[in-house]
Amino acid sequence: MDDTTLQLKRDCEAVQIPLGNVVTLPAGTPVDITQTLGGNYTVQTAGGLFRIAAKDAGALGIELSRSLMEEVCQKPAGPAGPVDEKRVWDTLKTCFDPEIPVNIVDLGLVYDLVIEPAPGGNSKLRVKMTLTAPGCGMGTVIASDARQKLLYLPGVEDAEVDIVWDPPWHQSMITAEGRKILGLD
Repeated sequence: MDDTTLQLKRDCEAVQIPLGNVVTLPAGTPVDITQTLGGNYTVQTAGGLFRIAAKDAGALGIELSRSLMEEVCQKPAGPAGPVDEKRVWDTLKTCFDPEIPVNIVDLGLVYDLVIEPAPGGNSKLRVKMTLTAPGCGMGTVIASDARQKLLYLPGVEDAEVDIVWDPPWHQSMITAEGRKILGLD
């Protein structure tokens, strides 16, 4: 092990990248953290790349701040009522493909957002998104991450995040900010 390698402090659930299989990495597994965006951790092991959720940061020896722990573990009580669209887009910008350091909005993966009134006076969100490649096994993981974060917003009663393939994603869909991060400009 070199000085950038950590050993897992406890057994930890992880998602195998790019297949999307859920596995348990055993305590003592050497890992290198390659990305820490959106509250999740992408780690490299001898067995490949894996995504570790923020709720399991302790397995990496990382202590989450109280505010992040509350965000990860429980939905706050918030005022009922309609949701602000800007806040929804800002929340989607906290979701990342574990292999790409650009959020799903700036990567051009989010195609549609609909905010509808829900029966309880709150809002229901419907999001259509795509992936950079149809064979990506991480699609359901990324969509689930987006849904969980949207459900955390005050005033959100329900959220659907559907993966669609039309139109097919292309690099031209990346925003100027995303292109800058990726060094494409």
